[in-house]
Amino acid sequence: MMLRLTKAAVLALIAVSAGGAHAETAPNETCRPVQAQGDSFTVCTVDLRRQRVRLFWLGADGLPYSSLSTLAEKQGPRLSFAMNAGMYDKGQAPVGLYVEDGREMKGVSTANGPGNFHLKPNGVFYVKGERAGVLDTGHYLKARMKPDFATQSGPMLVIDGQIHPKISADGPSLKIRNGVGVRDDGRVAVFAISEHPVTFGAFARLFRDDLGCRNALFLDGSVSSLYAPALKRNDLSRPLGPMVGAVPR
Repeated sequence: MMLRLTKAAVLALIAVSAGGAHAETAPNETCRPVQAQGDSFTVCTVDLRRQRVRLFWLGADGLPYSSLSTLAEKQGPRLSFAMNAGMYDKGQAPVGLYVEDGREMKGVSTANGPGNFHLKPNGVFYVKGERAGVLDTGHYLKARMKPDFATQSGPMLVIDGQIHPKISADGPSLKIRNGVGVRDDGRVAVFAISEHPVTFGAFARLFRDDLGCRNALFLDGSVSSLYAPALKRNDLSRPLGPMVGAVPR
């Protein structure tokens, strides 16, 4: 039996064949699968002129949302995607800076210590109006900005187009990881999560080489999880602290 494709279907097939890691996301599809760096990722691209990127930590009861499912239930269909958004302590409180709706709920940390957060330079993802940015912590403090939303994590993955100097090309650590970068003069925020354990090096190169981000920040590993209803995805994980998501403007 011969299949007859409509003109729209043919154009759609052509678009898929031509697309790669830089392929544009359809207006109603924030998240899409991407093959890059020899592995599989899900990338969620948000144009801040069309959607609002915001952070979530505590619900109306003053307790952490704790899970993507709870956040999705509270926010309803307006939430186009969400993922964990930075490191947190045993009480699910942010380890470093956390700003929500212009209110600083946790201050910047410049402390030294063990673990990924303290692999300096670490950095801050912030949102102000229709622009977002990623800065290493030192430059963020010097900028003296007052963002609408901000979360601190570490390490930086990409700094002004260069891979973090302490990240080896392909080290021994393999984990499911998620992070965030920015492009297009801060108008577009790009979030990514690996589908399988990957090295820090491969994850950093994803943002620089495949997603076009001159600055990118590691959000976490192991607990990395994603809510993407268009992909019928709602990951389970250990209790989470801060989360980031996109809602309509």
